[in-house]
Amino acid sequence: MSNSMLERLFFVAKSGTQGSRPANKSRALKASSIFWFSMILVGQWIFFYYILAFYGYSVMSGNLEMWNVFEQFGSKPYVAGDSGGNTAFAAHALGAGIVAFGGALQLIPQIRARFPKFHRINGYLYLCTVFLLALSGFYLVLIRGSSPDTLSAIGTCINGVFILWFAYMTVTTARNRDIKSHRKWALRLFLVSNAQWILRVGTFSYLISGKMIGMQPAFGDPFFKMWTFGCYLVPLLALQLYFFASERGNTAIQYFTAGVVAVLTIAMMIGVVGYTPFMQMIISGEPIVF
Repeated sequence: MSNSMLERLFFVAKSGTQGSRPANKSRALKASSIFWFSMILVGQWIFFYYILAFYGYSVMSGNLEMWNVFEQFGSKPYVAGDSGGNTAFAAHALGAGIVAFGGALQLIPQIRARFPKFHRINGYLYLCTVFLLALSGFYLVLIRGSSPDTLSAIGTCINGVFILWFAYMTVTTARNRDIKSHRKWALRLFLVSNAQWILRVGTFSYLISGKMIGMQPAFGDPFFKMWTFGCYLVPLLALQLYFFASERGNTAIQYFTAGVVAVLTIAMMIGVVGYTPFMQMIISGEPIVF
């Protein structure tokens, strides 16, 4: 991935006419953004494979009962006789696959520049999908009662509101030809529409990191209640810090921001590494162990 790609993707100002200190801070931000984007691309496309291999296979084979492998975690997606609810869940799960695969493609400037028609079509598909994801999420939480507890339901609903709001702003800024603002809102939309993936990756990062430093992490820890909201608030705050540092931050702020992005990406990488074999256990039908 070229430096020019990241400059356009994250709005880092070029510094070819400046001194060595601005050049260094620019390189720090570029390096952190390359690290972040590379890791999220790998994680998202592994998740896309999981969606196809598990949910796609279950729908094609008609074996929807296999969804209830998550019942031990307080989630029972398949309900016998509830065709409407089962259909909504299937659409929600498969839509997450479209978001995982197509969303990352929208962030690549080379694709936008060389294949503008594909960028528009994929963008429309992506926006329609996240809109339906939000609506189906509201249905599953508020009507079907799929959330394991009230706090999770509240967190999911707030996430859905963010998705609808950011999708609206993404479309509005694009129609107004405000490309800089459009890309910012698109990045925000990308983060909140992938919040459930971030939730899972963050969960495994916490469990693995906790064991690595000698703790005894468990699912009843306060972290999980906070992470219900943190899975979208933390990425949004980090992204806003990145915007500020890229556009108006001094040297110290830019280095600090690069460090924050790098640390969060390392945490995400640990979560992806931990979550991937878990997904493979689910796909293969093996007993789920941690």
